Amino acid sequence: MRLTEAYERALAGFDRRVRLVGAGQWDAPTPCAQWSVRDLVNHVTGEQLWAPHLLRGETLTEVGDRYDGDVLGDDPVAVWERAAREARTAFTGPGALDAPVHTSGGLTPAEDYARQMTLDLTVHAWDLARGTDTDDRLDEEVAEMVFTYVEPQIGGWQGFGIFDPPVEVAPDAPVQERLVALLGRDPA
Repeated sequence: MRLTEAYERALAGFDRRVRLVGAGQWDAPTPCAQWSVRDLVNHVTGEQLWAPHLLRGETLTEVGDRYDGDVLGDDPVAVWERAAREARTAFTGPGALDAPVHTSGGLTPAEDYARQMTLDLTVHAWDLARGTDTDDRLDEEVAEMVFTYVEPQIGGWQGFGIFDPPVEVAPDAPVQERLVALLGRDPA
């Protein structure tokens, strides 16, 4: 599977779940201990809003603080839809992954940035499904691709506090269970 296809499928999976958020669910808790459903959607939406800027070569300083705080406003779904549409266009445009992008980790190959964004969309789609009590099944091919990307790096990422420590699951568990467990979530 091409990287841009994985990104698009992960984006679609998160999008489907955003559209299922009920009016009374925005304050519901998620597996991300400090985030409500709204906080989680705000985080992922903010990440997507950044993408077109970074893929155009802008620096973090040039983007500035415009996406700090609440980006969802009074119509979270509409803001998400716009952010997703613009990010998808940016990631899938001609030559989009050819040049490195500026990230908080420094100048990063755009393909690595796309993998990170696919990871973010995938794991948070599961979190969002759990927070809204909807279908949490992930695209199996995307989950496999993300797991293959994350597994060799997770030890180095643990020190940054990005993910909770891995949860133990059977080595022959389905890839979705192994992925969410690797990222500190209890698949049960």
